[in-house]
Amino acid sequence: MAVFQTIEALHARVFSTVERMLDGWFLGFAARFSFFAVLYFYFLNSARTKVGDGFFGFFHVADGAYYQIALPAVEAAGGNVSAVSFIPWGFIVWMGTYSEFVLPLLIVIGLFTRIAALGMIGFVLVQSYVDIAVHNVGSETAGAWFDRFSDGLIWDQRTLWVFLLLYLVVKGAGLISLDALLSRRRTISDS
Repeated sequence: MAVFQTIEALHARVFSTVERMLDGWFLGFAARFSFFAVLYFYFLNSARTKVGDGFFGFFHVADGAYYQIALPAVEAAGGNVSAVSFIPWGFIVWMGTYSEFVLPLLIVIGLFTRIAALGMIGFVLVQSYVDIAVHNVGSETAGAWFDRFSDGLIWDQRTLWVFLLLYLVVKGAGLISLDALLSRRRTISDS
């Protein structure tokens, strides 16, 4: 019994020290670093397929963006992207394209992190819906929850993406972020 109490006391001492040392800065930073390492370039490359080439091409939403995001509207327009109405389809494509550039960058630098992460959750949910309902990905790609496999590109992987983003929505970017820097500056100027 004394051995168990000693182990329990050691456990409590070690992990309370670790928790105290990392509190407030580590998890937000680690979540943003993980997003940067695993997802940032995925979204950046995806966004780059939706705009034109070169510097000025960035300001032009490419036809391919309509095929990726609003395929039913393009098909209804006979494949003519210029015949797709701006409201709602063009606006949806425009917002989806530039959100894919801006929101991941905001998360990585830790600026407006909670709002950006919430926006990315919405983006991932819409992306998943479009993949399943519009692009008709098969069940082998979509995967399923509560099965014995963890390799489904939509249900399994994107659940982990959303959890990572949900942490940032709830807890924020942490002390090593532009959000924290702006908060400190605001506190100093209010004093």
